[in-house]
Order: sequence, then C-alpha cells, then structure tokens
Amino acid sequence: MSMRDENSLEQILESMLCVALEPITAAELADVIGVETESVETVLHRLRQDAVDERRGFVYVHLASGWTMQSSPDMEEIVGRFANRDVSHRLSSAALETLAIIAYRQPVSRVQISGLRGVNVDGVVRLLEQRGYIESRGVGEGPGQPVLYGTTELFLDRLGLSHVSELPPIEKFLTPVEVALEIADDLENRNNEVVDA
Repeated sequence: MSMRDENSLEQILESMLCVALEPITAAELADVIGVETESVETVLHRLRQDAVDERRGFVYVHLASGWTMQSSPDMEEIVGRFANRDVSHRLSSAALETLAIIAYRQPVSRVQISGLRGVNVDGVVRLLEQRGYIESRGVGEGPGQPVLYGTTELFLDRLGLSHVSELPPIEKFLTPVEVALEIADDLENRNNEVVDA
C-alpha cells in the first residue's frame, strides 16, 4: 500500500470511527472499505500513537468488541463538566406540566395556562422561553392582548419529532370517564361518611 493510499485510509478510518455508535472491529472496517484487515490494523495502531504523540483531544481505543474513538483521559475533568452541563438544566415537574399544556393547546396565553394548572405560571413560562422550548406566537384578542405561546423546533428536536401533530394523543394520558366518575362517587361517599360521623 502506497503512502498516499495509507493517508487516504487514515481519513476514511477517522471518518468511520467518528460516526460509529459502537466499537467496530478492524475486520468489519476492512470489509466496508474493501481492503485487507492487516492494512486497517496497521493504520489504526499508527493513528492511536499519533493521537497520543500530538496530545489530541481524542484517542483511539481498542476494546474487546472493536475500535472506537474516545475523549482523551487527560481531558476527563473538563469533558465530565461538559457532559453533565444539562443536569442542572432538567425541568421541574411544574415546568413539564406547563410545557405539556403549551404543546397540546398552542397557541395559548399565560392566563389560560394558569387556569388549567391552577397556579401562577409566569416564572415557569419565562424559564421555558429562556431555554428555547417555547416562543411567542403573536397576541390574543381581548383585554390586554395577551402573548400567545407555542413550542419551538428545539422542543420537537428534543422529543425526536418533526411536527407537533406527532405528539401522542392526549387521551392516552387521561383517566377514562368511567374511572373518573367512580373516583368522584367514592370521594363523595367518603365525605358523606365523615359528615355523618
């Protein structure tokens, strides 16, 4: 294999390992590319050494199940902080409830959301807007012309959807009417028992 071919093979292997979701064997890589497994192994070992010598931000690792690219062990602390940056950005149950209302009722105003949730949602709506999950969709008619909110592309991306119409039907999450009536009757009977006592 010529030097030019080896350089080309380096690029190909780097590209493949960059997008591989799981470790992949040299034999599998060789099969896809159409070269000898030995050539792939030689280039991978050289790439691994070059990454270490050049103090790259990534390393090539040969695991039991194959080759993969990982962040350099020298970068463990900063990579750990980066990987965990979203942990503090998780949404509270109040924010998730508000987001669900907006997703299913959009466009919807803060007053309408507050009416459905039974609490003031001004802070939660601001948070969701800052995080990029909701945005203004114009103003409503009526007193004060309230801002109407809807979900963003980021919201859809995070859920793996291409359109809000792909959200599961809301009925799927609601208690069937018959069950709700039974619960209401049971609660009423308990209240009557307490009053009679």
